[in-house]
Amino acid sequence: MDTRRQRLNRSRLYLVCDARPDQFLHAVLTAGVDLIQLRMKNAADEEIVRTSERFRAACAAHGALLILNDRPDLAAAVGADGVHVGQDDTDVAAARRAVGPDRLVGLSTHTPTQVDAAAGADYIGVGPVFETPTKPGRPAVGLELVRYAATRAQVPFFAIGGIGVDNAASVAGAGARRVAVVRALTQAGDPATVAKCLTQALANEDRKETYVGAT
Repeated sequence: MDTRRQRLNRSRLYLVCDARPDQFLHAVLTAGVDLIQLRMKNAADEEIVRTSERFRAACAAHGALLILNDRPDLAAAVGADGVHVGQDDTDVAAARRAVGPDRLVGLSTHTPTQVDAAAGADYIGVGPVFETPTKPGRPAVGLELVRYAATRAQVPFFAIGGIGVDNAASVAGAGARRVAVVRALTQAGDPATVAKCLTQALANEDRKETYVGAT
């Protein structure tokens, strides 16, 4: 049976969202989302647990991973596959102690120094690549940090921040083989189609790289 880390390594499209209906979850998971991070910053524990149960069932039905945002203390209780923390949240070592060796720990990074210092994390988020209202006050890092991570990151990384169908190809061209999105899917009129377009943009860049390597 695949381990969580093996499934992580194969993952390409990561959705970060708050509570969403089951219909939405199944639509995007069917269309190519590999991980979902449940992010409910101001919710009560009971609400997080209830919502996590629905998300866990949807993810399990599609072989996807469920990540809980910034609550390592709840990750095991809700059956999540891991936890994601930011630079100002619980540190990676403490998160690892809380979730144990088998669950995943993800970390947000915003600078080359943070990319280099991500020891102990199973994956990192790199961004925000473009300006996004989901991270008010945090300046965009641009494609340069994506290029840096593509050559220097020691663990899988997901480019995140303002990524959508219109710019996914440029992000992939900068070296990202994985992207994380929020509004691109949560605000889409047809989220399943958008998810397919995003995965296609990543797949196209993979094929280009394979072709160049074969010549």
